[in-house]
Amino acid sequence: MNGAEHIVNKLMSEGVDTLFGYPGGCIMPLYDALLKSPIRHILCRHEQGTAFAANGYARASGRVGVCLATSGPGATNLMTGLADAFMDSVPMVAITGQVPTPLIGTDAFQEIDVLGMSLPITKQSFLVEDIQELPDILDQAFQIAREGRPGPVLVDLPKDIQLASLPDAAPPRPSEAATYAYADDPLQQAIDLIQASHKPIVYGGGGILLGDAIIPFRHFVETSGIPSVFSLKGLGALPGDHPLNMGMLGMHGSVAANQSVQEADLLIAVGVRFDDRVTGKLSRFAPNAQVIHLDIDPAEIGKLRQVACALKGDLRRNLKALAIKLNLDDWRSQCQARLKQDGYALPDAGNGISGPHLLRQLSDMTRGQAIVSCDVGQHQMWVAQHYPIDHPRKHLTSGGLGAMGFGLPAAIGAQLAHPQSTVINVAGDGSFMMNVQELATIGRYKLPIKIIILDNQALGMVRQQQAVCYDGRFSEIDLSDNPDFCALARAFDIPAQSISEPDAMAYAINKLLETPGPALLHVAIATENNVWPMVKPGDANDQILTGANP
Repeated sequence: MNGAEHIVNKLMSEGVDTLFGYPGGCIMPLYDALLKSPIRHILCRHEQGTAFAANGYARASGRVGVCLATSGPGATNLMTGLADAFMDSVPMVAITGQVPTPLIGTDAFQEIDVLGMSLPITKQSFLVEDIQELPDILDQAFQIAREGRPGPVLVDLPKDIQLASLPDAAPPRPSEAATYAYADDPLQQAIDLIQASHKPIVYGGGGILLGDAIIPFRHFVETSGIPSVFSLKGLGALPGDHPLNMGMLGMHGSVAANQSVQEADLLIAVGVRFDDRVTGKLSRFAPNAQVIHLDIDPAEIGKLRQVACALKGDLRRNLKALAIKLNLDDWRSQCQARLKQDGYALPDAGNGISGPHLLRQLSDMTRGQAIVSCDVGQHQMWVAQHYPIDHPRKHLTSGGLGAMGFGLPAAIGAQLAHPQSTVINVAGDGSFMMNVQELATIGRYKLPIKIIILDNQALGMVRQQQAVCYDGRFSEIDLSDNPDFCALARAFDIPAQSISEPDAMAYAINKLLETPGPALLHVAIATENNVWPMVKPGDANDQILTGANP
C-alpha cells in the first residue's frame, strides 16, 4: 500500500469514523484513499471551521478529533483551532499536506513551514521525511494526543510521502496512552490540611473532565461537604443546581463565589491553571488560604501560586483518598446563605429581552439536557451564569484562547458525535459572523443544530470594557449594519425566526426546539445590556462591580 492508504488504515484502527477537512493539491492522495474507506468525511467550508468542528467533536465525545487540510493557506487556517485545543487540552490530530520533499525549502507554491508555525501551539508536531517513518509517527501522534494532559498533535505530510509505497508495514494497531503515577504523593499531608481547615473551598477546573474524574470528584465533594467553585471549563463537574455548587468564580463569577474564596483558609485546587480570568490580581487571590493542588501536569503546580501540598498524577486515585467526612455545618451554611443572597440574580426585566432571561427560559425548556456550544463574549458569560450545566461535555466553550467563531463549527462536531442529542449554538452577532460560512455545512448534512443569536448590534464585551475601563470611549464596536440573519439562514435552507419582545420568548424557543432539522432564532437585545458582576482586569476579586457602580 502507499502512505495515504496506510494513514486511512491507521485512522480506522483508532476507531475514527468521522473526520473534518477541506481538500487541496498536496493532500489529494489522502483524499483519494478515503474514497475506499468507511470513514465519514465532513466537508466544512473553511479550514478554521474544520479544526473547530474536530475540536467540538473531541470535547463532546472524549475521543480524538481529526481534521485534514492541504499545504500553505489550508494549514495556516487550521492554526487558530489548534491553538484553542492546546489552551484547553483537547485531544486532536491534524494532518496537513505539504509540498513534495525535494521542493521543501525552495519557496515552492503553497509551501509554508507548518512544523515551525505549529510547535508552540501543539503538544508535538511532526514532518514526515521518509515513508518508513510514517507508521511510527502516526502511532506517536494518537498516543501523545491522548496521554497525560491531552492536546493537539500535527502531522505534516509531503505529497510524495503519501504516494510512496510502504510494503513492509505491519497492520496498524490502536495506540495506548501512557499512565502517570507518582509514588511520593503526600496524601496524608493533604488529609491533615483538610481536617485542620475551618473554611475550605474546592476550586475545580477542566482537568476534572480530562482526567475522567467526574464521579470521584462528585463523591469527594459530597462526602466532605466542602462548598465548591468552578472555572469556566470546570462548569458541570458538579451539577449546576447542586447545593454545594457556588458557581463560577473570577472576572464574571458570582459575588458569593468570589467572596467565599477570598475568606477561605484552604483552597483545594483540582485540575486548574490559576488563570488570570479566575484569580484577578494574583497577589490578592484567596489571601488567607493554603493550597492543595491536584493535577496530572506537574508544570502547572506552583506555576502561579505557591502550594502547601502537591498531589501529582491520577486525579481519580487522589480524590478517592481525600473523600473524608468533615464537620463544616457553620461554614457550609454561611456559603449557602451567601449564594442565596449574592448568586446570579436576573436583571430587571425592562421592556426588552435580556440574555439572562432568555437563557433561564432556555434552560427550563431543555431541562438542562442539551449540549450548548458558545462563541466568545457576553453571551458566553450569560450561558455560564444562567444556564446550569450538569456535565462538562454538554458545555463547549473556548476557554483559554477565547476564540470568536468557535461555537458554530464546534456545534457541528458535537452533533456528529451525538446525533440523537439536542445541540444548541448560542452565539453573539459578532462571533456568529466569524464562521458564518459553516451554515452551508449544516445545510448540506441536514444537521439538526439549533442556533440562537443574541444580537445587540455591537461587539458587546469589548463595548462593556470600554464603558467600564475607558470612560465610555467606544472604539470600533458598532455592528448596527449587521445583515438580516433570518434571510441569511434561509439562503442556506435553514428555517429562521426573529423576536424582540419578552412575551415571545417561550413560544419562539419551543418552536426552535420542535423544528425538525436545523433552525435559527434571532433575538434582538439592547446594546447597553452588560454582564454583571465584573472584576476589572488587574483588580482583585473582592473589588467586584455589580452594575450599580460602574
